Amino acid sequence: MNHNPFTFPKTTSTVLPNPSTFFSPHLLSSPLPTNSFFQNFTLKNGDQPEYIHPYLIKSSQSSLSLSYPSLFSNTSFTYQVFNPDLTISTLNNPNPNQTHLISDFNDLSLTLDLQPNLRFFLVRGHPFVTCQILQPVQLSISTIHAILDFSPNSSNTKVKVRLNNGQSWVLYSNSPINFTHDVSKITSDYFCGVIRIAVLPSSDFESVLDRFSTCYPVSGRALFNEPFCVHYKWETKGWGDLLMLANPLHLSLLDKCSINVLDDFVYKSIDGDLVGVIGDSWVLKPDPVSITWHSIKGVDKESYPEIVRSLVKDVESLDSKSIETTSSYFFGKLVARAARFALIAEEIGYLDVIPKVKQYLKETIEPWLNGTFGSNGFLYDGLWGGLVTKQGANDTGADFGFGVYNDHHFHIGYFLYGIAVLAKIDPIWGRKYRPQAYSLMADFMTLGRGGNLMYTRLRCFDLWKMHSWAAGLTEFTDGRNQESTSEAVNAYYSAALMGLAYGDTHLVALGSLLTSMEIHASQTWWHVKQDDTIYAADFTKENRVVGVLWSNKRDSGLWFAPAEWKECRLGIQVLPLLPVTEVLFSDVAFVKQLVKWTLPALEREGVGEGWKGFVYALEGVYEKNVAVEKIRSLSGYDDGNSLSNLLWWIFSRDDGEDEQGTGRHCWFGHYCH
Repeated sequence: MNHNPFTFPKTTSTVLPNPSTFFSPHLLSSPLPTNSFFQNFTLKNGDQPEYIHPYLIKSSQSSLSLSYPSLFSNTSFTYQVFNPDLTISTLNNPNPNQTHLISDFNDLSLTLDLQPNLRFFLVRGHPFVTCQILQPVQLSISTIHAILDFSPNSSNTKVKVRLNNGQSWVLYSNSPINFTHDVSKITSDYFCGVIRIAVLPSSDFESVLDRFSTCYPVSGRALFNEPFCVHYKWETKGWGDLLMLANPLHLSLLDKCSINVLDDFVYKSIDGDLVGVIGDSWVLKPDPVSITWHSIKGVDKESYPEIVRSLVKDVESLDSKSIETTSSYFFGKLVARAARFALIAEEIGYLDVIPKVKQYLKETIEPWLNGTFGSNGFLYDGLWGGLVTKQGANDTGADFGFGVYNDHHFHIGYFLYGIAVLAKIDPIWGRKYRPQAYSLMADFMTLGRGGNLMYTRLRCFDLWKMHSWAAGLTEFTDGRNQESTSEAVNAYYSAALMGLAYGDTHLVALGSLLTSMEIHASQTWWHVKQDDTIYAADFTKENRVVGVLWSNKRDSGLWFAPAEWKECRLGIQVLPLLPVTEVLFSDVAFVKQLVKWTLPALEREGVGEGWKGFVYALEGVYEKNVAVEKIRSLSGYDDGNSLSNLLWWIFSRDDGEDEQGTGRHCWFGHYCH
């Protein structure tokens, strides 16, 4: 993708953790993941749980604990409760306090070694946890519950265990294994081979697990072989067909021609029901999103004079020398805000303001690409393989944690938007700064893996959940998290726009695919419709949008605001306001629910004008005339927004939209279901 590699100045961070504690030495020569589904296993003591659907898994002191989690829910949050239902270790381990080692990882899988003899293949969406015992050892399987029943089969290759918490588990082995047990512990004779453990959510599932117990995946990856397709491919061992579990988004996008769905084989999950699917290869087909610079349907020509008046005023006030922030996030927002002026001017044919916008974009972007900004800038960290900022290299709190790989797609996405627009209106500038622009983009958009690459594969994007994580190299009990889906959408959309500006069809294709998946995931897990059944009824009733979504929790509160500040919860899922926002909020019936839920919060004293602007923007999707009057009455705007942008948005809405919200409006001008 990048034919002219550019390296930002190198730095040695004083705040990053050392990856050599948990990664096998042969992995350390390549860039390492910093926002992955197993990130907790690489941080501090490595002993916080991770959600490897359908199990919460915790590795601690040479043992691995499995939990088929129960769900706690109220009106404010919902989360899965970790209990070590089964804990696997070896007897007489000479190093009982030794940490685990990650010996392999991929998009959909992790290989975790407990030295010296246990290797776990942790594959996402697999109903079994598979352990390979590399040398003859005695296994210990303990539980915090009481064992009520212990039933081996006649060949000693299967054991069914019933616990006093209502759970039943089955254990399969590829050769006979002899167990003894007491009320809370199972011990084996010396054994070398493969064991597979699964919970039985229903007694009806036992025959299904029996049938698929002989084929196990050791890794899984996502392939991008066709436009707007993601292929899942698992490497398997054993014999027979592979049984996996699909989350609700998978099920909506699966090409069911090549696989068999077991509709009644269901595991519970915070992400909704996980449903059985047979096959070691899946094809997922997200709706195509066409990447365009301007609004989808165009701007009402009668509104041009009002937009021009606003544009002239907004552009006149641009002054790069008056910018006070040195934050990569807030600075990036100002860059993207100004870039909007150029595209709005272009769309309505008022080109007089573009030269000043162009000059402003050059003055603001070039110092970050040249390394001349002064107190901040982008640097390259060779320890994990990625960008940090000058401020973030020595301060975990600076730039919202950018130096510990938090929010990379958010910050860089804003810069990419400005770069894309500037490269469009000034191709000579674009050619000059192409290497820096591509290196910036590649920090979170690299597709490959290997020692010759500068950046890890798709740093923020989770190819199983099909959305991004933001939390970086910070340990959290509930795993990774993301607050603003719209800023994630902006990141991939802006990368695709950059591809358009540079004539790079590969970048356009990848950016638009990731944009589409991020939108699908936002609509599945962040947008909470009144009739949704993914979350518990009490949480669904009180929330129209998730505040912070964690791998193991859904929170109504935000990092920066309490749950009752609903205008902030709406706004952080809308900003920045762009043409792609129409696709993100294409379900008009839901938009009505969301705005109706939010509007009462605006009566509270002290509500920011900037947050009101995003509420009114969504209200304009179905009440254009009402919303435009509210927008005209605003006395301030979000630092990444403007009156010009709000007027552009409101006057590019239809007077009458799809009131029923029965379809998702695609950018090919038709409804697709």
